[in-house]
Amino acid sequence: MSWIAGVDVGGTFTDLIALDPGAGEVRLAKVPTTPQNQAFGVLDALGRTGIALGEIALVIHGTTTTTNALLERKLAKTGLVTTRGFRDVLELGRRTRPSPYGLRGWFEPLIPRELRLEVAERMDADGEVVVPLDEAALGEAVARLAAAGCVSLVIHFLHSYINPAHERRALELARGLWPNRYVTAGHTILSEYREYERGVTAAVNASVQPILDRYLQRLVDELRQRGFGRDLLVMQGNGGTVSAALAADTAVNTVMSGPASGVIASAQSAAQAGFAHAITYDMGGTSTDVGLILDGVPQVSSELEIEYAMPVHVPMVDVHTIGAGGGSIAWLGEDGMLRVGPRSAGAHPGPICYGRGGAEPTITDANLVLGRLNAEKLLGVDGPADVPGIGRILEQKLGRHLGLDAVATAAAIVRIANDRMAGAIRMVSLARGHDPRDFVLFPFGGAGPLHAAALARELGIPRLLIPARPGITNALGCVVADLRHDFVNTVNRPVGALDMAQVRALLGAQVTEGRALLAREGIATEGLRLVYSADMQFQGQSHILTVPLPGPDISRQDLQTLFDQAYWERFGVELPEIRAVLVNLRTAVIGLRPRLDLGVLSARAVLDAPRNRAVWFEGDWRETPVYQRGALPDEIQGPAVIEQLDCTTVLEPGNVARVDRLGNLLVEV
Repeated sequence: MSWIAGVDVGGTFTDLIALDPGAGEVRLAKVPTTPQNQAFGVLDALGRTGIALGEIALVIHGTTTTTNALLERKLAKTGLVTTRGFRDVLELGRRTRPSPYGLRGWFEPLIPRELRLEVAERMDADGEVVVPLDEAALGEAVARLAAAGCVSLVIHFLHSYINPAHERRALELARGLWPNRYVTAGHTILSEYREYERGVTAAVNASVQPILDRYLQRLVDELRQRGFGRDLLVMQGNGGTVSAALAADTAVNTVMSGPASGVIASAQSAAQAGFAHAITYDMGGTSTDVGLILDGVPQVSSELEIEYAMPVHVPMVDVHTIGAGGGSIAWLGEDGMLRVGPRSAGAHPGPICYGRGGAEPTITDANLVLGRLNAEKLLGVDGPADVPGIGRILEQKLGRHLGLDAVATAAAIVRIANDRMAGAIRMVSLARGHDPRDFVLFPFGGAGPLHAAALARELGIPRLLIPARPGITNALGCVVADLRHDFVNTVNRPVGALDMAQVRALLGAQVTEGRALLAREGIATEGLRLVYSADMQFQGQSHILTVPLPGPDISRQDLQTLFDQAYWERFGVELPEIRAVLVNLRTAVIGLRPRLDLGVLSARAVLDAPRNRAVWFEGDWRETPVYQRGALPDEIQGPAVIEQLDCTTVLEPGNVARVDRLGNLLVEV
């Protein structure tokens, strides 16, 4: 019983990789996602490996259940009990605008006003009791919300981050009154100041908790019925994993877990290939996710905003997402200009070439018309695609309005998509002070290697590192991810006025809580890693910088110096006359799982002579050799097309590619 399986559910496909590290054996599966119940796709993928579930020691699952529920607003009915006078905090928010020069922006709080109730209680900003908790009023409010049909309950009191005594007592009482276990106290999810962000994060957790819990329970039950009796881990947005038994308690932590798993796999793959700095570029069927790896470490942020005015302040791998995937639809705007995305054809009906009733031109259809995809062997499609017919649809729906034929229309779609994706890469690199020329571009996903060479040329990135199995990189991230729990506590004191004993005590308490959670999960680990950081700002400013800390035994002067260095690196400005403020203390407690040698993915077959087909490159058709990824020569001169089960790679004229010892394709652009 030595198989480890990682399963990632995407918008179009569900990917699986199963590894037997001892035997060096790998099995892959890629099946259509089943939006009505993602568990069906997961079970289908497991079944196609041919491995009996009783032989699998561990399954790690990346799910889009919570992310999709939030984006589509298909949430559990949730009620809120809060401090008297603060019923409308979730609605007032920060009154920011999505566009600084307009009044556009539609906003609707997750919990409607009639389900937000007040009770008498009050803590001040120092954690001192001003008004005791009215326990009778709390019981009445909880009963009213249950009678109104609420499935989940949020308890969100003012200043609970500094003194959670009232929230703890309310949580204890509410659990005895609420008809199920879906009760969330804000401080247990986020013990951080700013009542709006803390309240929204708690509301997100409560509104997706029943959905995730029911989904995981169904999946676990199905797995057990089919012979799987071991551990199921769930990917979190922070790039770590958590036991399925605990995942629903902090369901908000699974938001954006799909993009996170890909970045984690990229970091390990790039490190084993000898690259410390990488830009990750994940192009799937629905969207493109771009992230940054510095010194082998994926960047993590606590400032995610899922949609306008919905900040989710829990640690997540920092990715920039745009609606540009293989299924993104090309359309004409009101001004007659060609647009691509964000609307997607999804898994059903999918692009026109899938033959499932799709009628809207997509990026995949455009690549097919340009000869970049094999019309005879599209993944998940029975029979060859009708390329001339697809070309006619592109010309009729788009080309005739633009004065373009089918090929020129397809080329325009790809160029516009590339421009949008290049903009996303600039957002995570140039916009944050990093020169993309100092990085390797790590493309993956089912469509990433199709476009990567063009993006690298556009951005001046000198190298591509294309992994051995690009289309299942997110699933690989599930396999290699560690267990991880993140903690935060607000201090909000000038560095000069800090009680350093309190700082060390808070960090110590975070480590103790993390160790206890790892022990509850009972998953085998081979070590512990602690990552400390501090959110800091200059006094009088609102912008926060997260500063890595070398350890818990840090001095007051060290804090000031580290912040000054971070501020200089980010903004190139020194402000010695202004003192720093320590806002939050953070600790990531990471249970290290055994490392895998990614060389097991690099099996190579006997070299066959490549076939040729006509492929369009920037203005002209070129006769282009087509290779199979498992049977590549040691060096390839572009142009070339490289095909494999999970994706297609396009090398442009002038590119030179070599296969490294791990089976990665290293491309000089």
